[in-house]
Amino acid sequence: MDFMGLLPDFGNVLYTVAAFVIALSVIVTVHEYGHYIVGRWSGIKAEVFSLGFGPKLFSRVDRHGTRWQVALLPLGGYVKFLGDANAASAGVDDTAMAELSEEERRHTMHGAPLWARAATVAAGPVFNFILSIVIFAGLMLWTGTATDKPVIGGLVDLPGGTYELREGDEVLSIAGQQIADYTALGDAIETMPEGESLPWRVRRDGSEIEIVGPQPYPPRVAGVSMQSAAQEAGLQPGDVITGADSQPLYRFADLQAAVKGAEGAPLTLDLWRPAGEGAGADTLRVTLSPKVTDLPLPGGGFETDYKIGVAGGFVFLPETRPTGLGEAVLGGMRETWGIVTSSLSALGHMITGAISSCNLRGAIGIAESSAAAAQSGADNFIWFIAVLSTAVGFLNLFPIPVLDGGHLMFHVWEAAAGKPPSDRVMNVLMAIGLALVLTLMLFGLSNDLFC
Repeated sequence: MDFMGLLPDFGNVLYTVAAFVIALSVIVTVHEYGHYIVGRWSGIKAEVFSLGFGPKLFSRVDRHGTRWQVALLPLGGYVKFLGDANAASAGVDDTAMAELSEEERRHTMHGAPLWARAATVAAGPVFNFILSIVIFAGLMLWTGTATDKPVIGGLVDLPGGTYELREGDEVLSIAGQQIADYTALGDAIETMPEGESLPWRVRRDGSEIEIVGPQPYPPRVAGVSMQSAAQEAGLQPGDVITGADSQPLYRFADLQAAVKGAEGAPLTLDLWRPAGEGAGADTLRVTLSPKVTDLPLPGGGFETDYKIGVAGGFVFLPETRPTGLGEAVLGGMRETWGIVTSSLSALGHMITGAISSCNLRGAIGIAESSAAAAQSGADNFIWFIAVLSTAVGFLNLFPIPVLDGGHLMFHVWEAAAGKPPSDRVMNVLMAIGLALVLTLMLFGLSNDLFC
């Protein structure tokens, strides 16, 4: 056996695991801290705050009497409150509760007022959403916001160059089509004539001039989707797809037409890949098979079509302005809410069979996505953590026992009935909830392996 040949794969596995553990640790820590801090504010004492499960590797006790620990298995975490029978807060430690005074029982999860328990449970998912909003807002503050007018802030690398375009040019028209803003530019790319170059009219140094420029939306890879045909074939951001099955491509629309026309059959792509600053470029040829993909539509619903999993972009980077703090926070909230609504839509479409259930990924798929995001840059990895944090918060609100949403369901029951469910009912519902969660995990894992 060629053991040396296994080393690259082993390295990839380690990288995947490391990226997954980092992303999961950040999300779980924030989630559990939400439970902890709101519980503390509500007068509920936390005995243990653990990152990971199993034997503890490190621990310390703070001045509030909480033991903070890092455990051996970094697959989650938990907060154990006073009086809890276990880390899931799913039962009461009757022996411990019997030894507590009435005043001390007020500081347990099960002896606290209903409002305190409900707030403590809800805080985990809420803190996940807050983490997402903070990350999205931070990225907006870091990158800035495009100006209203289409002004060139930077130019991308293309095989034929960008002709006479310059940074600072304000785009007025392309191929005779007026470009007042980015909306008009986006509409215009759908009707651009074929060809490698087009006439541009720009405002430069206060004067309007006619120049020759490239297609405004060339077949250049701005991003690669995770677990897509493009990623499997090794395509990278910055690649320019110059041909498909020996036919030249000038517009991103040409690439889309070639992919659609292949109908899933193998497609040979010619690539032009910049080799770095001043290092020229490489020409490559790859073969891939477009995959049936379900993509969300802006107005709701999904479009099912053959895709290779690449995103396009304009031939220039927009000039940006500083993003205001309030603007960034609102943008982060919109982004987070958009993920929640698209997740709800996807779930509904999967249940009705409108889209494939293969869209539901398990631990392996999430780990692979973590690694792919990390490999594509720190900003993409941080963005992925925000998306995953929203998904974790959303999933935890499902009214399934053993999840936070299930505990909230019990609190609603208690508020309506005036008393909590009996131990027998609680145990039955918790068993059903655990079975549902395990079934969902196994289903996601089977999708990772067989879809």
